[in-house]
Amino acid sequence: MVEVPVPPWRTPPKTVLARVPITQDAIVGAALRVLDAENLDAVSMRRVAQELDTGPASLYAHVANKQELLDLMYDRVMDEVELPGPPDAARWREQARELMVTMHRTLSAHSDIARAALANIPTGPNALRVTEALLQILAAGGVPAQPAAWFLDRIALYVSADAYEATLWPQSMVGDPEELVGSLQAYFRSLPAEQFPATLAHVEQLTAGMPAERFLFGLDLMLGGLAALVPPRG
Repeated sequence: MVEVPVPPWRTPPKTVLARVPITQDAIVGAALRVLDAENLDAVSMRRVAQELDTGPASLYAHVANKQELLDLMYDRVMDEVELPGPPDAARWREQARELMVTMHRTLSAHSDIARAALANIPTGPNALRVTEALLQILAAGGVPAQPAAWFLDRIALYVSADAYEATLWPQSMVGDPEELVGSLQAYFRSLPAEQFPATLAHVEQLTAGMPAERFLFGLDLMLGGLAALVPPRG
């Protein structure tokens, strides 16, 4: 085709920039960008639509409502959880611990996405992949079916709640942990000894340990309790 100048009396053609196709995958990706930059409260259908340079109405053909969007976001994050490998009967506690530590680390890397799992039952394919892996690990270790199922529920709540709580601390407290610990210790020591003798006797212990240490202590405590329910072999 021969290229010729556009006559001055005609409207010249305009270059139209193609938008990113509006798909469920693109919507979830945009929502996660908003989440990681701010927090879960900042995620709305309108805000995600702005991220995609479109209107909110175009999103509803792919996502029914905000709750479905949160479910999809959570499941996308669960895809990042690495599984510990084939279940090993001799190492079932270590494997379960590794999986929960990895899940906690993954949730903590995405602002307060852990909140989306609270008061909810994640049933997306990636969340189910993680629960299936844990159930197989527990079965290999000889954990009876009912305790395994209830442990799955309780440990998921523990991991999610711990990851979410870390996002709730005011920045003033997070900025200087030593100052916070010192203030707490001073307050506890100011309590009346006749009313709070046990508290005064445990001031150092009550304020000891970093969040990661406390998380692992609780995790090991729950795994130890579960191990007590495993029938003796042979």
